[in-house]
Formats: sequence, C-alpha cells, structure tokens
Amino acid sequence: MSISEQVRYTIATTLKVPVEKITETTIDEDLAAWDSLGHVNLMMALEQTFDIFLEVEDFPTLNSVPAIIKYLAEHGIE
Repeated sequence: MSISEQVRYTIATTLKVPVEKITETTIDEDLAAWDSLGHVNLMMALEQTFDIFLEVEDFPTLNSVPAIIKYLAEHGIE
C-alpha cells in the first residue's frame, strides 16, 4: 500500500467515512466528520499508523491529504 493509500485509508477509518470519499485532493472542509475532534483523532491515528510523533504546532497545517503526504515525505516517510 502506498503512502497516499495509507493516508486515505487512515482518514476514512478514523472519520468513519467510505474510503472512496477521500481523494488525493481532499481537504478538511470536504468532510463534515473532519471537525476539531475528528482532526485530533486523525492526528493520533497518523502517529500510530506511521510510527511518528506530531508536534501540536503542526496540527493546523495537516488539514488536507496533500499536506499530510507532504509532511510525511519531509519527515522521511515515503
């Protein structure tokens, strides 16, 4: 599974939406479930999925599939 697929799957599972609703360009505003609580849950899920530690300061910037993939790539996860 590619990083993009893993990110999409993690978002879908965490927010309890069909994975088909998550595309390469999905942003937080596209999904009602991606609210503030959903976002925190997603950050924790990303930490578990990719075995990383996210700084709380980075949370606001990780608000889309492209932003999450870029962040992971910048931290050596590709």
